[in-house]
Amino acid sequence: MKTIYIEAFSGLSGNMFLSAFSELLGDYDQLLNLPKDLHLPDGKIEILEADKNGITCKYVEVLDLNVKGDTAHSHEHDDHGHSHNHSHSHDHSHSHDDHSRSHEHSHDHHHGAHRHLSDIQKIIDNAHISTNAKKIAHEIFLMIGKAESKIHNMPLETIHFHEISGVDSIIDIVGNAVLIDKLNISKVYCTPVCTGFGIVKTQHGMLPVPAPATAELLQGMPIYPGNEEGEKITPTGAAILRYLNPDFKSKAYTPIKTAYGPGKKNFHNANVVRISLIKEKVEKDTHIQLETSIDDMSPEYLGNDFQNGLLASGALDFSITQQLMKKGRFGFLLSVILPKDQLKNVSNYLFDNTSTIGLRHFPIDRIELPRSQHKQQTNLGEVTVKETTTPNQHIKIKPEFDDIQRLAKETGKTPFQIINKLNINS
Repeated sequence: MKTIYIEAFSGLSGNMFLSAFSELLGDYDQLLNLPKDLHLPDGKIEILEADKNGITCKYVEVLDLNVKGDTAHSHEHDDHGHSHNHSHSHDHSHSHDDHSRSHEHSHDHHHGAHRHLSDIQKIIDNAHISTNAKKIAHEIFLMIGKAESKIHNMPLETIHFHEISGVDSIIDIVGNAVLIDKLNISKVYCTPVCTGFGIVKTQHGMLPVPAPATAELLQGMPIYPGNEEGEKITPTGAAILRYLNPDFKSKAYTPIKTAYGPGKKNFHNANVVRISLIKEKVEKDTHIQLETSIDDMSPEYLGNDFQNGLLASGALDFSITQQLMKKGRFGFLLSVILPKDQLKNVSNYLFDNTSTIGLRHFPIDRIELPRSQHKQQTNLGEVTVKETTTPNQHIKIKPEFDDIQRLAKETGKTPFQIINKLNINS
């Protein structure tokens, strides 16, 4: 399982992902047979050389042979989601009119009959690709379909996929699904996404950047316009990113391999996405200490039942210390050590079972000795012991108190007498 880090400082598109993922896998040729595997003989994939501000990389071009001159015109940023891809600029010569192959549902970017979602799903189901790649492709198309359905206020089943139903777009999205499957990605981190800004002309009229479907797919993600006008993220790029479900938190990591995926258009800044295979830095603060001071509750409510419930809620250990509080009131400090991922469970338990109305917590470091637990025969019977070893190889053995209590009941002695009679070496 691999962890990747995406740097989307110049946006994202399907082609950009295809190029970067292929480089990470060290294999571009694996995509060349994809049109045949999808039973789409009118599609073609070419691997081109690209130079983006001195960054030399390869560009995966997906072509629809039904479109005259597609080899040269290609689909820029890639997408076909709504089209104006990173390929041509937004002030381009063929204005965004010609780019009618461009926006959302508008254009004739489909290169053939408009397809419904069910039509695309059949193509995916009949493809000669892995079962998991089919699942990924289905999910990405469904995300785009739901976004389009919401924007146009139409049932998902009746939506005609114009641009993304084209041969090139289907190959583009399914190709990414195949590569994602082969990379076996388990975790994804990402920077905030640069979208570009401005207005683009489409058959729907003048629309803002990011386009409506793209904006819908980016909901909940950190984005920013950047300093260059134009469209930098396409619906396909946004949908693939949403499928990857990235974590946008800043993360310390060690890069293992880095790949660049170029967009076709040239911006002032390097028009590439950078994706790295990374090794995550292990966090030291995996445990936290949770505290609350209480002066309006009887300590009798913090007896065995409360303590057992506290441990069951996720706490590892706890202590209760008496303290003098403001206005001369006596109270006590309840301190709990717990794994970071149990914060919600333990805090909810404390709010429900004590009078506190506020908690404080902070990360802690722990030095722990390696330990094991096993059964050991003693002169009084079998008991469970915990064995630890110090850095200087000194062994410490401690019997579990539950077994001490059991032996005390069985022999009619006190736990203190039992512990003194056990022949356990430590």
